[in-house]
Formats: sequence, C-alpha cells, structure tokens
Amino acid sequence: MEPRLVGPGPYRATRLWNEIIELFRAGMPLRKHRCRFKSYERCFKASEAVDCLHELLGSNQNFGPEVTRDQTVKLLKKFLKNHVIEDIKGRWGKEDFEDDGHLYRFPPSSPLKSYPKKPSCGKEVIKFPDWNEPKAGTSQEHIPVKSITMNSEMWYKRHSIAIGEVPACKLVFRRELTQTNIEEIWKSMTLSRLQKVLGLDSLDEVLDTKLVNSKHIVQNVYNVNKQGIVTLEDKSKELPHWILSAMKCLANWPSCSDLKQPTYSGFERDVFKTIVDYFGQMKEPLLTFHFFDIFVSVLGLLQKPSKAVEALQISCLLLPPENRKRLQLLVRMMARISLNQDLPPLSESMRTRTLMVQGFSRCILCSKDEIDLDELLAAKLVSFLMDNYQEILSVPSALKSSIEDHVVHLQRVQIKYAGADSDATLPPPSFCHQISADEFEYQRATGSQEPLAALLEEIIMNKETSVKDKKKKLKQFQKSYPEVYRVRFPTPETEAMLFPEKTKQKPPILMWALKKPFQPFHRTRSFRM
Repeated sequence: MEPRLVGPGPYRATRLWNEIIELFRAGMPLRKHRCRFKSYERCFKASEAVDCLHELLGSNQNFGPEVTRDQTVKLLKKFLKNHVIEDIKGRWGKEDFEDDGHLYRFPPSSPLKSYPKKPSCGKEVIKFPDWNEPKAGTSQEHIPVKSITMNSEMWYKRHSIAIGEVPACKLVFRRELTQTNIEEIWKSMTLSRLQKVLGLDSLDEVLDTKLVNSKHIVQNVYNVNKQGIVTLEDKSKELPHWILSAMKCLANWPSCSDLKQPTYSGFERDVFKTIVDYFGQMKEPLLTFHFFDIFVSVLGLLQKPSKAVEALQISCLLLPPENRKRLQLLVRMMARISLNQDLPPLSESMRTRTLMVQGFSRCILCSKDEIDLDELLAAKLVSFLMDNYQEILSVPSALKSSIEDHVVHLQRVQIKYAGADSDATLPPPSFCHQISADEFEYQRATGSQEPLAALLEEIIMNKETSVKDKKKKLKQFQKSYPEVYRVRFPTPETEAMLFPEKTKQKPPILMWALKKPFQPFHRTRSFRM
C-alpha cells in the first residue's frame, strides 16, 4: 500500500490516523517468536514495531523525516490503548508500551476511527451597510437627481455605447463607514481568501466562523511596531519581564543585554528549562483550541510551500492579539537558537532544533480533546513555522491592499441607476449563493425588459420620424433585442398594422379608350347567295 498525501479538509487528523494504521498493518513484518518456552505465530517485538513505524513515518510526506523515535514510541502507546495492537495474551487498553523485546500482535481487525459528526456551524453572512436606507432624521432632498431623456434619436445615435442605458440615474452619497463596518469587511474578505487558498467549498467543517473576532484581525494588522510585532492595548496581557529577559538572553547569546554573563556551567540550560516550563503551564495553546482544525488543514498544503505560507499568514491573523504576539516572540527565539552556533548544546542526547520542536510544539498546537496524532502534527507545523516565521508572522500585504481598496471604494460617491439594486462594480460578497449561467441570463434579461419596452414604444409613437427611418430603427432594435421585440409584435400581422399599406386609386377609364378605331366592313362567304 502506497502512502498518499492527505490534503486540507475536515477531519484531517482522523484521516491521517486511519492512513497510518492501514500502512502499519500492511508494512509490519510478522514472524514466529518464542517467549518463555512457548511459540507465538504472526507477532513482532516492540523494538521491531518502533523500527518499522519510525521508518514509515519518516518516509511519509504527511509527517517527514523529523519524526523522532521517542515520538514513534508515544504513538505506539496510543495504538495499544486504542486496540490497534495487543500483547500476545490479548491485553490492551493501557499506554504501557516500551521500546523493548515484549511481543505484540495485531487483533483480527484494527479499529479505524469514524468521522465525527460535527454540528453545522451555519454559514455566517456578513452584513454590509445598506446604502439605500437613509439615516434616521435625514432627508434625501439634498441628493441631486439628474434625469436622462433617452429619446429614439439619442438611442439611435448612441446605439453602440448606450444599449441598455436606463432612463434616470442619481448620485448616491454613501454614509460614512463605522469602525464596526470596517471590521466586518475585514473578517468577511479574510475568511473568503482563506477558503480560496485552502481550496475548500466551505469553511464550516474546519472553522466556526462565529468564533472569529473581527476586532482581533484589525488589531493584528494595524497595531504593530517597526519589527511587525503586535502591540497590545492591555498591558496586563504582556509577557512577564523576567520571561522576556530569559528569551532575549538565549536568542542573542552570548550578547545578553538584560543579564550579566553567567559564571557557572549549565546556565543556558537552566534558562531554557525556565522558558519551557512557563509556556508549558498555559491552559490553552497559542493557536487556541478553536483553530486546531484549520491549522491541521493547512498542513495538507506543505507540499506547496507558497500556498502553505499564505494560508498560515491568514490563519494567524485570526488569533487573539496577545496570542499572536507571544507566538511571534517564541518562534523567533526558537529559530535564532537553532541557528546560533555560539550557544552551547542545550541537550546531550538531542539536536538543538529537535529540542526546540519537542519542547514547544504542544504549547503552540494541540487539541482540546485528546487527539492521537496531535503531537506529530504539532511538530510538523512548528518545524515549518521555524523555517518561514518571518513571512508567516507578518501581515499579508496583498490581502491588506485589496481590503483597503475595497473600503475606499465603498466610501466613494456612486452613480446609481433606476432599477439597479446594488453597485455592479463591487466584488461579490463572501458566502454568496452561486447561480447558473442560464439563471443569470434570465435575470439579466427580465431585469431590463421594462426600460427597453418603453424605449421601443417611444420609437413606435414618435410621429416626427419618417416611416423609412422608423422601419430602420425598428429593424435594428429587433436585431439587438429580439425577445422584447417579439413581445410587442408577436405575429407578422401585428407588425403590419403599424404600417398599413395605402390603397392606390386606379385612374378613371376614359370612354374613348374603349372605342376601337373605325374599320371597313368586309363581306364574308356566309353572306353570299
């Protein structure tokens, strides 16, 4: 069985769990083993299972080579707890698996997880300001209205550019956008872009949009310092000064600005342990429980780094500002420590980068409910964050520009034509209902029937136009709008009634024309005697 890439979408963690179980059952060699003078068929040693699963995870593009042996042992513990495997006596349910010589086997069928049935979050429709409703206590009299008289002559001369123009229009001075309006626009367009990058039909199964705070998005975009780090309005939510000092000490080692140069061996390890303990005692990870599914879905895009970076950029904008700031400071510290050749090793048995990933992955991403693969998924995400933190934790410039342009466009004075319900130049709102091309053509045609019918009637009733010119204009109208023309003239007879043919009077017959010229009388044989 070949491993496959599990892309973005709902229940990605469950799909990965089932994928790994199937691959492990198919790839684990089963042999005959002896234990305490007794032989057991089709089983394997614990150490053999660790070797096989570790190699399988390392070569799987959903996880990668950074999966450690210790993480593999933890996953096998969960396999034993969930009856994916059992010992040779049929016991399971506890996480007492160790990397040793104990014998295990597969049960007749390893249980695959069913996809949970999430209650539908419902599509949240962002309400944009209704520009057609005047403010309470205001009058519409100050709005200038410019009437357009569209007679048949103007229609004929401007046919190439004026087809479909309606009789009247007015300038609409839109009310000023409130801060709430702007925040709602930011939320709507941000979620719409995230959905497009992930390639999903809907965000319902991976994100409850009602839990997205529009104020957080705006604050994360605009309340930043020169380095792009979020500045908090509530200073009580800042990291303690002593933790900031410890993080700066390791990130800038050996140039510690806030602390004096240490004099004892192992000082840097004590500082690192202090930082790990502080972030480890948090009740909720920095990426929050609510956004676990959306970040797990982004992991399905890691084979396309540019798309994964953009998806993570947008997803991180949804975080509370204090969480985003802590994430920025923590990941920047982790990346600098991993690349700092002057920093002494922080562990005797583990590379510095691996230590960073294992030490902080759970405080960055984990599920509220116990998820069997959350540690491996968190390690994958944190590793990618460290490699691309400068881009991911910055504000996406393209998204910011498009939303700001849209807000400016909404604040401009607009020309509104009679019969138009909305501004046709506006981009479609998020979470709108898509219609078919046939339905669109039908709505477009029926929406313009009335003004076109009025224009046709004006051509017909215009007495100043000669019959020749009127026929020419009607022929041109029939060619451009056959449906409207057919309604007015359903049969050739009704069309003929518009131009009744005049009966030509025949000239009077002259009496002299009936008289033949005088001819001499010729005698025939019949008259002979």
